Amino acid sequence: MKSEVSFGWENAAWPALLVTAGGDILMTNPAAKNLFGAALTGNPPSLAAVWASDSGVTVAEFFKHWEQSPVAINVLRFRAADGTPTVFSTAICQVPQDGKNCFLLQLLPLATGTETATDGKPAATDAALKQKLDCVLQLARTVSLDFNNALTGVLAHTSLLLGKAEPEHPWRRSLLEVEKSASRAAEIANELAQFSRQEKETRRAPAGNINLVASRCADFFRNAHGARFNWKMTLERALFAARFDEAKLQQALTKIFENAVEAFPANTAGQIAVETRNVELTQATQDLNVRLAAGNYVCVEISDNGAGIPAEVLPRIFEPFFTTKRAPHRGLGLALVYGIITNHGGGVAISSQPGKGTSARVYLPAESSLVREAFGADKGFRGTGTILVVDDENLLLTMAETILSDFGFKVLTANSGPKALAVLAQPGTTVDLVITDLVMPGMGGRELIERLRQMSPDLPVMCTSGYVMPEDHKTGAGYLQKPFTSTELLLKVKAALHNHNNG
Repeated sequence: MKSEVSFGWENAAWPALLVTAGGDILMTNPAAKNLFGAALTGNPPSLAAVWASDSGVTVAEFFKHWEQSPVAINVLRFRAADGTPTVFSTAICQVPQDGKNCFLLQLLPLATGTETATDGKPAATDAALKQKLDCVLQLARTVSLDFNNALTGVLAHTSLLLGKAEPEHPWRRSLLEVEKSASRAAEIANELAQFSRQEKETRRAPAGNINLVASRCADFFRNAHGARFNWKMTLERALFAARFDEAKLQQALTKIFENAVEAFPANTAGQIAVETRNVELTQATQDLNVRLAAGNYVCVEISDNGAGIPAEVLPRIFEPFFTTKRAPHRGLGLALVYGIITNHGGGVAISSQPGKGTSARVYLPAESSLVREAFGADKGFRGTGTILVVDDENLLLTMAETILSDFGFKVLTANSGPKALAVLAQPGTTVDLVITDLVMPGMGGRELIERLRQMSPDLPVMCTSGYVMPEDHKTGAGYLQKPFTSTELLLKVKAALHNHNNG
C-alpha cells in the first residue's frame, strides 16, 4: 500500500524517517538506512534505538512536548551505525498516516555555530536557513512531480476525446476549455519545477508538427466564437519538422489569435486566415524586424482583415507594458510571444495596415525531414505489440491502458518495480516495450531499467517523469516528460517500436 505521505523525501539525499508518536518507525529513505544500518531492524524498528538525547527525554515525551510547542527546525542527537552520536538540524512536521498523526523527521547537516539542545526539548536555530531552503526545494520538486502526474491524466484523456469528437460535437468546446486550463496548470507546475532546481537544466526539445499546434489553437477560437469569423486554413501537408516546446508554442500562438479576434469590434464579422509553409533560404533574409540566417524554417502566418495597427504604434508592439488597449490588458502579450519564439531561435514579424488588417509571421528553425500528417485519421498511430506500463500512480496506469489499447496495443500494467518484474517472469509473457516512471517508492525506475537490462538487453525501454531531464544514454532508455498528451505518448511509442524493429 502506498503511503499517504508524498513529499519526495524518499529520494532525498539526507536521512528521513516517518515515525509514530510512540516512536515506531514506519518508513525510512535510503540515506537513513545508510546512516543507521542494523539499528533499524525490528518489526517495526524503533526510533529509540538511534535516539541519543542528552537529558534522557524519551521519544514519546519529546513528541508530546513538540505537539504543544511545534518548532520547524530542531537540534537533535542521533546515534549512527558505528555508535557515534551525531547532531542534526532536524526538520519536523506532523503528517497524516492511516488516519493518525505521525511525524516526518528530516535530518539535515548542522550549520556551523549552531548550539545544541541540552534539555531534550526542541531548540530552534537561525543558522539552519540553508537547510530550510533545501526542504522547501525538495517539497517544490515533489509537488511539481505529483501535479504533473495528475495533469498527465487530464491532458491525455482530453486530447484522446478531442481526437474522436466531430468538429460540431456539443462537448468539444468544453473539452477545449479543459485542455486549455490543464495546459496552463502544466506551465505553473513547470515553473515550480524550475524554481526547485538550483542549477538550470537544458534539454533538446523534441521534433514536432507545428500543424497540430496551430490547428488546435484555431479550433479553440473557432469553437469559442461560433460563426462570427470566416476561418481559412491552409496547412502545408509536407511540412518540415521543427523542435519546440509544445506548451510554450501553443501559448505564443494563442496570444496572436487573441489579438486577431480583438482586431474586430464586438459582434462584427471578419476573416482570420492560418497558413503554414516551409521556408528554404540559401542566404540571409530580412522580414521587417526579423533577420533570418540561411537554412530551413517553418512559418506560421496568422492574418486578419480587422482594424489594423497605426503606423506610429507598430514599432513599439513588442515592448513590455506598452499597450493601446484598456484594462485588464497589461501590454505583455506580444512581448511574451517575442520571448518564446526568440528563445526557440526563431523570430516574429508583424505587418499591418490600418483599416485593412494585420499579419503575424512566426518563424522557427526546421529540419530537412518531414513530419507525418495525421489530420482526420488515427491510422498513423495504430500499432500492434504488448506494452508494459509501470507507474506508482494508478490513474496514470489507467490513462495509458485506455489510450494504448484504443490504438491496437495490448497493455500490461504494474504499480511498482517488483510487480513489473513479476509480470515479466510469468510463463509465456512477451513484452515489446516497457514504459516506466523514473521516480517510484522502493525500486525506482533506474534500478528497474538495470534489472530489465540484465534480463533482456535488447528490450526497448522508455521512461517518464515530471522532472526535466535529457534522454538517459547510459541506460539506453528514451524519455517522455510529464504531463504529456495522447498524441505525444503514441508518437513516442511508435518511434520506440520502429527504432527497435529497424535497429
